[in-house]
This record gives sequence, structure tokens and C-alpha cells, in this order.
Amino acid sequence: MKKNTALVVMAAGMGSRYGGLKQIDSIGPDGEILLDYSVYDAVKAGFDKTVFIIRRDIEKDFREITKRRIEKMTDVEYVFQDMDKLPDGFTVPEGRTKPWGTGHAVYCAAEKVDTPFALINADDYYGQKAFLLIHSNLEAKDETCMVGFRLGNTLTENGTVSRGICTVKDGFLCDITENTALDKNSGVPLDTIVSMNMWGFMPDIFGCIEKDFTEFLKNLSNPMKEEFYIPTVVDNMIKTRGEKVRVLSTDDKWYGVTYHEDKESVAAALRRYTELGMYRGL
Repeated sequence: MKKNTALVVMAAGMGSRYGGLKQIDSIGPDGEILLDYSVYDAVKAGFDKTVFIIRRDIEKDFREITKRRIEKMTDVEYVFQDMDKLPDGFTVPEGRTKPWGTGHAVYCAAEKVDTPFALINADDYYGQKAFLLIHSNLEAKDETCMVGFRLGNTLTENGTVSRGICTVKDGFLCDITENTALDKNSGVPLDTIVSMNMWGFMPDIFGCIEKDFTEFLKNLSNPMKEEFYIPTVVDNMIKTRGEKVRVLSTDDKWYGVTYHEDKESVAAALRRYTELGMYRGL
């Protein structure tokens, strides 16, 4: 029997990264943005709906973007990453304006997601194989998983990048270490598995997130800036709850526009994929 599955997209940071959503660069041959390709790939892989985590101040612009293509492909829901959406007993520290981080973004989606789901960044291109891998694992197994990319397939010629270096044993994740200055000459083997924030979760993750977020808020050392991240939740699952996180490896290339100069090579790749017939109907 087919399980329902959702794609959850962290999009609350988009406006701040790009200086306003209307300035998001079209990158595909017909004006597509990277997010259009991800949703297309997810629908093709079998995901039933897409949930976007956004900020209230970008809602109007964001909906303008999604109604062009995405709302024609799949059922769409929206949730807001509100600063004051916190566990009972907590309030936003006076003067804080910085969002709480990716862990809080997913915490805010709990009311809209009651099925297994994949979690991705809004502005990354993961490739069709990655969505097929994660969807088939979510359907077949009740377990947390992640898609791991080869470091060499995620680098840019235009500068260093930050990546989560994964330690993997017998197909399961042992540890993720953030490395903030990687390039092809940094000494890390290029076939090393890295996390690009593509996770597969069961709906019970929301209980783990709430527990960990509550602990995080109780122990804030920098109330103005400290953030709560999804890899921290996963690390706790492995190290304190003894849970297993399966690593699904892909040799596909990941694309993202880390630097403005990356845009040309990403656009060229998407043109090539379109010419190969991978995005018919998009």
C-alpha cells in the first residue's frame, strides 16, 4: 500500500539572501527558478504535496512565484516561521530579530505534516536521482535518512564553500562535522560524503525537535544570535537516543548559486538537462 509523503521546503531565508524575492534570478531556459526543478523532481518521484516554510513578509511575492508553475504541479501548503512560535513557557528575548534557524523552521511545519517527509533547501538543485532515492526509502522503511553527495560534486570554481562532512559506517550516519572553507585543494578527499540538507524524516521527528528546541531555549548562551539547526537534532537522535540514520549516496552533481559567478554554470547544466528531455512540461 502506497504511503503518502510530503516535500517540506525551507524557504523563509530566501528574501534575505536575495535582497527581496522579486530579484530571485531566473536560471532556467524559460525563466524557471531552482525551486521549480526540485518540485518537478519530487512530484515525479512520487511525493504527494509540498509544504513551504516562509516568512509572512514574503508571502505575497512567494505565492506569485509558486503559482506560475509549482501550484499547477502539486498540492501546496504554506506555513510561517514566526519568531514567537515557541514551546509553552518561552518568549522571544527582548531585542532579538535573528530567526531561530533551520530546526525552528521545521518545528513550525508540524501542524501541516503528518506523513513521512523529505526536507530540502529552497535554493539548491539536488537532481532527479536524489528525490527517487529518498522517496523510495521513506515509502519502504520507517526510518530517518539523508541523501549524501560526493564533496567533489558540490564544489564551485569561484571560492570556498561550507559543507557538513559525514562519517558513515555500514551505510549509516555516525557524525556530521561542519567545515566552513572547502575547495578542491583543501585536503579533504573529493569522494567524501557531505550533507546538503536533504533529509528524510518520519512525523515523530516533530516530538524530538520540540524536546531539543526546549533544551536549546533553556540553555541560551547568546540570546540575540544563537540558532537551532536540524543537524543538531539528527546528531542528538544518533548519540543520545541511539537511533539510526541511513545514508543514501548519489553520484549526481549538486548545483547552487553560492557565488554570483556560479549562475552561468548552473544555467548551462539546466539547459543541458532540458535539452535531454528531463523537464518536459515544466
